[in-house]
Amino acid sequence: MVRRIDLTGADGLRLAAWEFADPPKDRPAGDADPAPGVLLLHGLMGRASHWAPTARWLSERYRAVALDQRGHGRSDKPAEGPYTREAYVADAAAAVEQLGLAPVILIGHSMGALTAWQLAAERPDLVRALVICDMRASALGAASQREWEDWFRSWPLPFATLADVRKWFGEDDPRVERPNPARGAFFAEVMAEGPDGWRPLFSRRRMLTSRETWVHDAHWDSLGQVRCPTLVVRGLDGELGRAEAQEMVRVLPRGRYAEVPDAGHLVHYDQPEGWRAALTPFLEDVSPC
Repeated sequence: MVRRIDLTGADGLRLAAWEFADPPKDRPAGDADPAPGVLLLHGLMGRASHWAPTARWLSERYRAVALDQRGHGRSDKPAEGPYTREAYVADAAAAVEQLGLAPVILIGHSMGALTAWQLAAERPDLVRALVICDMRASALGAASQREWEDWFRSWPLPFATLADVRKWFGEDDPRVERPNPARGAFFAEVMAEGPDGWRPLFSRRRMLTSRETWVHDAHWDSLGQVRCPTLVVRGLDGELGRAEAQEMVRVLPRGRYAEVPDAGHLVHYDQPEGWRAALTPFLEDVSPC
């Protein structure tokens, strides 16, 4: 079952949330409490469907919902935004409240992880626990933003077929060090077919606008304000280095660390079994009986 749920963002924006499996029904006899809630937040350029495999195994025990964040997937993409940190965090809070998931377990990847920990810092009443996947707390700087601008310009749009999408992002993209079919599949998931071929569901200009609001700043202060149990997960070949990840765990009052071998930045896509193995002990510890 795939079910779409329409939500309203903090400024009236229409947001699409998705359940990819039936919620668990086999609660213990006499247990009137609903299944614990999980909200899954994708990264920049992602979409809720990237979480489908994760949501399906989580649904064995949780009510797992993935959100298409503003400017992404099937949510609204206003030309002028706002695409600020405040807007993304407010949308996530609105989703938790409208879905009735609080206190929620937030699982975020990349930019979605930053949104998750900023929400946990600002609204501890809404958040039970937090998983941060491959997101740095340090500033990335202007050079990083320029690299992304150059990278976006290098995309050979439009792609003639989805096979071309998979090949370019999985093999031919200069940012790919070795063939990575999972990366090709990841980008194929965010493409839509038009009259002239396949193009991304998102605007690259708006992605740069979104990124501009956080790459120049460090986010250690908000990380240190997170009081709930938090798991920091990194792929061994991802963008979050081990030293920084371990420093993030040290800064977090209730931080824990896990790493997934043979995984890059797209940890949950590269190594889904390793991702599940990293999360399961933490989720068992923080979930209500």
